[in-house]
Amino acid sequence: MAKERWASRMGLVLAMAGNAVGLGNFLRFPAQAARNGGGAFLIPYLVALLVVGLPLIWVEWGMGRYGGQQGHHSAPGIFQSMGKSRLWKYLGVLGLWSCLVIASYYLYVETWCFAYAAHSYMGGFEVEAPGDFFNRLTGSVTNEVFAVSPWGMGLFAGCILLNVFILSKGLAKGIEIVSKIGMPLLIAFAAVLAVRGMFIEYNPADTSVVKASPLEGLNFLWQPRLDSLADPSVWLAAAGQIFFTLSIGMGTIHCYASYLRDQDDVVLTGASAGWTNEFCEVILGGTILLPISVAYLGLNQVVDMTAGGSGFGLGFLTMPTLFNNWGGFAPFAGFLWFGLLFFAAITSSLAMGQPIMAFLQSEFRMSREKSALAFGLMLLVLAVPVAIFHDSTFNADFDFWAGSFALVVFALFETILFAWVFGMKRGWTEINKGAEMRVPSFFYFIIKYVTPVFLLVILVGYIFQPEGKVREFDPVTQREREIDRGYRPFIDALLSGETPPEWRWSGSGMIGRLLHRDLSEPGPKALPEEKKFYENVKMVRTFDRLILVGAFLFLVALVWLAWQRRARAEGDVYDQ
Repeated sequence: MAKERWASRMGLVLAMAGNAVGLGNFLRFPAQAARNGGGAFLIPYLVALLVVGLPLIWVEWGMGRYGGQQGHHSAPGIFQSMGKSRLWKYLGVLGLWSCLVIASYYLYVETWCFAYAAHSYMGGFEVEAPGDFFNRLTGSVTNEVFAVSPWGMGLFAGCILLNVFILSKGLAKGIEIVSKIGMPLLIAFAAVLAVRGMFIEYNPADTSVVKASPLEGLNFLWQPRLDSLADPSVWLAAAGQIFFTLSIGMGTIHCYASYLRDQDDVVLTGASAGWTNEFCEVILGGTILLPISVAYLGLNQVVDMTAGGSGFGLGFLTMPTLFNNWGGFAPFAGFLWFGLLFFAAITSSLAMGQPIMAFLQSEFRMSREKSALAFGLMLLVLAVPVAIFHDSTFNADFDFWAGSFALVVFALFETILFAWVFGMKRGWTEINKGAEMRVPSFFYFIIKYVTPVFLLVILVGYIFQPEGKVREFDPVTQREREIDRGYRPFIDALLSGETPPEWRWSGSGMIGRLLHRDLSEPGPKALPEEKKFYENVKMVRTFDRLILVGAFLFLVALVWLAWQRRARAEGDVYDQ
């Protein structure tokens, strides 16, 4: 079986950037920045980029290239090739599991982007509210745990088939071609919307349509609220955004880098992919969603809509309506917005499918076509429940456990493996081998000591995160509102000697998530159907968590079987 290679360095950079540039760049980042201190959010964001983002980019590129030279193209084999214990390959299973689970719901959202783009282009949102279209697309019904839409399911199946088809064509003829087309179009679409949004005309004397200048939205996003820097939850959010935006801690970078040659540069190439992602997130992502929405809705309403930190409501349920104010350009504007989200999604979802296929190809000697089909079948087992149950169950739960928590766990393991088991001296040599730009020497200390400690702190923060809701005066909106400050009220009480507030687990943390604290528990006056819905959601969540465990054990079994086959083929010489 001929070994696959990237056709060009530009194709590799665009594929890596496509892996990183996703929905979070244009939806989650603006909402997180607005929620966590505006311009001040960039301080912990850049710190996290320096001590976690860039170090892990270079670590994962170096690990991937090294593992590829040993014949491995997925995390289990790459981990085992660098580790001394047989257990490392099973820790590497997290890299396969995260990709499979995230793809199962990410592809569903990818389907929404495609459907919204087509509906916008045909002028559908001029006559139908986005919320009504979303309910038709997903089959969502209030207080119903099942959400089935036949045509939505058909589109979802088509989206899965499209990904499987592209993956079956290989790196150069599949993923690389899509990245070379999709990434430039994404940037072009975003640039057009950003420029058009800045030309929204504001007349203070007439606020019936345009309620504020788009520059007020930019100011809201970038105005530093420095008091937020003393809030641990802001630092936790910044670190989480770095993981989310760079796609680190999930095995995709390892896989793409494993197809490099031994002397191919990983330092400059990895940094280039990372900076492309940062440009799309900080510059483009920060110049579309909030300026346009603040111009038409006003600052106070947008503040309320970004309180959750996801940006989903603004992006899918509000923006299509706001574009209607652009006259004849409205259908095309909606097409550009959801088109760029679709390209961001598909370049990321392809990166999630490749590690599964690479594992089947390198460890089970399956052909490209058969491994693509096998990935599609594995995906269906998880994707179908995502599409037929309420968003608060499989979709939201998969996103937390695989898309947030597992990324930090995986990153902590790989940092320990690279810096302490494989050895920092060997690792440093591996990263800089063939480098056109050497990694600055202070990163040696950061990778070995700072990064693992920082990751451990983040992990502890995720596990034990409390809910610290307080009422505060917001200087931006000039009004008082309830804000979840996480650890901040408890730290303030400790330092001042006051009685701390009642400890409640936050739904954003692991313990709170296990206790369903992220769900709104119905009060004593709630209707019977609301109480029944709440109990049904908790019951389905028990089911989806069993599926998550089952998927992990299934992949562990595949890894065990693969190593048994290798051991027999190599006369029991190969490490089992």
